[in-house]
Parts: sequence; C-alpha cells; structure tokens
Amino acid sequence: MQQLKGASTNAQTIREWLNRQPFEPFELRLSNGDVFQVRHPEVLAIGRDRVALFDPHTDRFVHVALIHINSIQALQNA
Repeated sequence: MQQLKGASTNAQTIREWLNRQPFEPFELRLSNGDVFQVRHPEVLAIGRDRVALFDPHTDRFVHVALIHINSIQALQNA
C-alpha cells in the first residue's frame, strides 16, 4: 500500500498507476474510510484538485478531492 500526502503528490502517483503497462487494477482509500476500485484506466479522470470516478455498473460519477485520498494499492484478485 502506498501512502499519499498532498494533492499534487496524489495526482502524480495516481497518474503513474494509470499509465502502468500493463495496467494493474488498484483501489483508492479515502480519509472517510470509503474505498473505490479502478479496474480500467478509462474510468478515472484526474483534475487539478480532484478526481472523477465512473462506475459503469451504476452509470454514475463520484468526485473526490485529492486531499482525501489516503492510499493506493493494487487489487489482489483483479
């Protein structure tokens, strides 16, 4: 698990995970305890101070401030 600090660090680290070849699914753990899985790179967009996650099963977007992303780790059974 990779601990994250600060919005700019979070954005850069998430970009690195999204650009891995081959792509490795991962999860984002938030400060409130929520966990979001990123199983495909196209479901996540990174902005200046937040990310938008798309859930293809519910057809909904979730917006999360980068400062609330505490850690990122690979999914075990992706």
